[in-house]
Amino acid sequence: MEGQRKSAEHFLELIKQSRRGKFKIYLGMCAGVGKTYRMLQEAHNLLRNGINVQIGYVETHGREDTAALVQGLPILPRKHMFYKGNGLEELDVDLILKNHPEVVIVDELAHTNIPGSKNQKRYQDVMELLDAGITVISAVNIQHLEGLQAEIGDMLSAVVRERIPDRILQAADEVVFVDIAVADLLDRLKEGKIYREEKIEIALRNFFQADQLLLLRELALKEVAVHAIMKHEQRRGNGPKRKRERFMVCIGTDEKKAKNLIRKTARLASYYQASWFVLYVQTPKEASDKIPLDKQRYLINNFKLATELGGQVVQVKGRRVSDHIVDQVIRMGVTTLCVGRPKWPWFRVLWVMGNFKRLLHRLEKVQVDLIILS
Repeated sequence: MEGQRKSAEHFLELIKQSRRGKFKIYLGMCAGVGKTYRMLQEAHNLLRNGINVQIGYVETHGREDTAALVQGLPILPRKHMFYKGNGLEELDVDLILKNHPEVVIVDELAHTNIPGSKNQKRYQDVMELLDAGITVISAVNIQHLEGLQAEIGDMLSAVVRERIPDRILQAADEVVFVDIAVADLLDRLKEGKIYREEKIEIALRNFFQADQLLLLRELALKEVAVHAIMKHEQRRGNGPKRKRERFMVCIGTDEKKAKNLIRKTARLASYYQASWFVLYVQTPKEASDKIPLDKQRYLINNFKLATELGGQVVQVKGRRVSDHIVDQVIRMGVTTLCVGRPKWPWFRVLWVMGNFKRLLHRLEKVQVDLIILS
């Protein structure tokens, strides 16, 4: 009976996938590389070939050449909303679902919707459209990937507040890198082709620094390459072999360290198309009546982050952390365990190493790979 149930569920999933719309993302290293321009060019080409394509949401940022390309394309009205006394516009998901075009253009994939909108984030709007069988073409910059924040968060001069889970990019059927040389991009900025004149100097002093742009360009190229490899393996039928990998990361109550461990494990798991888990072992000194409120908030926020990135949170209580880690590794069928590098004072090193040695000894018996993340 169990085998029949799983077979039926698998077949149902195949049916859903066949009905799902296609998803294409234009990826760039930052604003101004030409993502929206390329999307609009593609929309015109689709329209000329008899495809019912409509503009759900496009942001031209006042760029004349981009605004000119909007002309001649069917544009769906935006949803008018009020927030804190201001009239604002959002993507009208329900209107798109009602019209049900073959293809819809939805810009600014990492955008956070106005409170009171149908979904909290625009990428959630997009996933809803895809599930309804509508093909979506969208755009995003590499710095908006949640999993990369551990790598670039301290390197960028500006905080990236709007982010999307890495799984959204992985869900795309096609990712196109919109490339431009850093020197050419800076020339475009100075010529006023990206921002208005009053914003140019501010941009040059902050986000548009050559070393930052080179880093982002490199990361975007890597992301597109990894995505292409994953899709190639799926077409060849090698995907299911990788999905048997299962990752687990152990976290504590340190907010920033735990966030970075979660993000790095999520990226590792995504590369292997693997399921992954976050394990928190609550010791007696971290009981709900003893742990500080700020630590409780950190844990809740990190559990939420793990869930958003596609992970499953596992919480257990006990004194001997290493024993509980191994127990959960065996129970969950984990193939790779990720732990953070200890940063405790020297007088606790012996205690830490005792736990670590015990952990290594027990892991040897179950043949699990161990990765120590910085």
